[in-house]
Amino acid sequence: MTEPFNWPIRVYYEDTDAQGVVYYANYFRFMERARTEWLRALGIDQVALMEQERRIFVVTETRAEFLVPARLNDQIVVTARLDGLTRATFDIEQNIYRENLDGQLLLKGSVRAAYLDADTLRPKRVPASLFEENKQ
Repeated sequence: MTEPFNWPIRVYYEDTDAQGVVYYANYFRFMERARTEWLRALGIDQVALMEQERRIFVVTETRAEFLVPARLNDQIVVTARLDGLTRATFDIEQNIYRENLDGQLLLKGSVRAAYLDADTLRPKRVPASLFEENKQ
């Protein structure tokens, strides 16, 4: 199993509710940022993919188990790791940890994304090479 990609994020005032804890929907925004940066680190340019190959990624399912809240000014780390690959979808394991205190697991999550034709929005086969770790 490969090591997960890590993306650090600071919790800002705008991310929190009136009690100073991260509003639940913002965890999904954090996960989206980490997925985007993970894809970029793999050499996947989503804009070029859409414009040149007419392919896009679409989230079809997400799951989150909220364990402990993050708070204002916490430094958190959001992970992304390929967890499964089918003909036209892929699963990404995503977890969120508090970095600045104890590395505590705050959220266990996952996302399923589909690989689609940008014009028809119909599923397409995920190229086997898309998620290769050492591609250049």
